[in-house]
Amino acid sequence: MLALAAPMAAQEAQLHWVDDVQLPAEADGNSPAFWWDGQLHLFTSIGWPLKLSRSAGQFYPWTTIEVDTTGMRHHPTWVEGAWMDPDGILLGWYHHEPAGMIEESTLTAPKIGALISIDQGRSVHDLGLILDAGDPPDPLAANGFFIGGHGDFSVVLDPERSHFYFFFTNYSGPEETQGVCVARMAYADRFNPEGKVFKYHEGEWKEPGIGGRVTPIFPARRGWVNRDPDCFWGPSVHWNTYLNTFVMLLNRAKGEPGWSQHGVYVSYSRDLSRPEAWKQPKVLLATEDIPSWSDFYPRVLGYGPRGTDTEAGKFARFYLKGVSRWEIEFTRTGSGMEPGAGRDR
Repeated sequence: MLALAAPMAAQEAQLHWVDDVQLPAEADGNSPAFWWDGQLHLFTSIGWPLKLSRSAGQFYPWTTIEVDTTGMRHHPTWVEGAWMDPDGILLGWYHHEPAGMIEESTLTAPKIGALISIDQGRSVHDLGLILDAGDPPDPLAANGFFIGGHGDFSVVLDPERSHFYFFFTNYSGPEETQGVCVARMAYADRFNPEGKVFKYHEGEWKEPGIGGRVTPIFPARRGWVNRDPDCFWGPSVHWNTYLNTFVMLLNRAKGEPGWSQHGVYVSYSRDLSRPEAWKQPKVLLATEDIPSWSDFYPRVLGYGPRGTDTEAGKFARFYLKGVSRWEIEFTRTGSGMEPGAGRDR
């Protein structure tokens, strides 16, 4: 039985068991979705190949193709954010893991880049790197995968169409700077993003995306240099039309192996321009209800012709590692926002 909070006035999200639904292809990361010409489109990746699937909706049969990535300068890539411009030009953002950073080692430090497509995702072209850590990689990092870098992210546009916000994980630098961080780019700069993304640091949006400093929204409790980090990571953010607020779903690594999934958490904010306004994360899915220690990447996929990973309503499908065994229900808490949802663990 799911170890979820009992229904109560202060609760804002709960999960219900439903019949399984699976993404059309294997996914290792956030799988962004967009609508075009009445079809739901979905990127999935395990580094390579990048795949694009389309369907009448998430409960209908999918058609899947391999995306032409000859226009990309950085491989391997995981596309983790997508947005369809009204004129049919697709913008995407990718997580890149460079190879050969340490001799005879697969350890890496991810970076975040941007891409564009003029054929609705069938082929993609690199727009360059936009987010990278300013701290040197730490070859002593013992989490098993990363020796620094920025990655495992999602992208959402604010309601005013003023800025795209990038919620990412910082694996680099002093422990107090590691954790879930945020940067933003002006909407007007979306087709020319290099040098136009700025990180949030100490109350301001002035640090450059490449090499700049960060102030975490949710700092690490025990950093990624350790074999047993304790840190939120992999934020998935969507605008919830029912709550009229943004919702963030989070992995939490705690213990060994270094990425052991210790619950899925949820947080809320109405104002993306104020990172300090995010509520303290609360448990949505308890550790004992997660099938495997490596079941990562919580996300929603909203219902209806506007539902995606970045927009959902009162009900949506909740996915974990590409499989949905649950429907998520969001509930209001009266006239104002109450902090969090679920039981604090």
